[in-house]
Amino acid sequence: MTPIIEIHNLKKRYAPNAESREGNLAVKGINLDIERGEIFSLLGPNGAGKTTTISMMSGLLTPTEGDVIIDGHSIVKEPIEVKKRIGVVPQEIALYPELSARGNLEFFGKMYGLSGADLARRCDEVLEFIGLKDRQRERIDTFSGGMKRRVNIGVGLLHRPLVVFMDEPTVGVDPQSRRSILDAVKELNRQGMTVLYTTHYMEEAEELSDRVGIIDHGELIACGKEGDLIQQVGEKDAILLKIGEKAAEALEIVRRVPGIDSATFEDGDDGKVRALAGRGRRALPAVLKALDDSGFLPQSIEVIEPNLESVFLHLTGRALRD
Repeated sequence: MTPIIEIHNLKKRYAPNAESREGNLAVKGINLDIERGEIFSLLGPNGAGKTTTISMMSGLLTPTEGDVIIDGHSIVKEPIEVKKRIGVVPQEIALYPELSARGNLEFFGKMYGLSGADLARRCDEVLEFIGLKDRQRERIDTFSGGMKRRVNIGVGLLHRPLVVFMDEPTVGVDPQSRRSILDAVKELNRQGMTVLYTTHYMEEAEELSDRVGIIDHGELIACGKEGDLIQQVGEKDAILLKIGEKAAEALEIVRRVPGIDSATFEDGDDGKVRALAGRGRRALPAVLKALDDSGFLPQSIEVIEPNLESVFLHLTGRALRD
């Protein structure tokens, strides 16, 4: 089956400036296929190139090189055809504050070519979906940040796009609105929509995604299902043991336990031991027995299983929010 989105050697170089005579290469040759009906998350820190990539895919920025094919149409050669097939939820709120929620939807619906009964019906459906039907006549400038985000999402859905691009839609919203937005993404996907979702929140990518692409400094450095990414980088479980006094002796005991690959002090804390194992929970009973046999009783015990955060740290050498 042909992917609904095909990204070919996508690059964006900004014009030369005082900081760079050659200009900043913000996106450095991304190649990626996204399958029809999946949620694909582009995960990376602020400034990684996520928004620039989305902007080129949606026709807001012209690629320096490369192309994006969406449902068989090129964003470079057929931008109008591509825009008919996509909905875009930008990172910044793109609404008219003096208009009501319904007024904004009606305005943008007309921009999409909707009118009359079709426009009224789609506005009703979208307001129901975003949970703001009872607030539809109120001005946007009276809404909370989370409510504005939900209207922003509604605008991107009016014309029933095949694909929706959502660029960090939960930034700056309250927990309730964030939960509403994440549930809306899942529901859109259940209805058959393909979703490209950018975020710097690792837990969102873990919850939503069929696959994840990790982007840093304009490069796609890894791509796949969460479990596959963890296997690819060989991340292991970590067993954290707070020992206190005589931790150096305990460290040597832990190192000799079968199933433990390595053990060190945790981040310079000479009272806490960090042991790595392929299967931490299986190795833990043997570790505790070895310590108990030698008279050690850990003050605290924690098993940390690898996740996307640890994959990102492994690949880039820095934490996701650095």
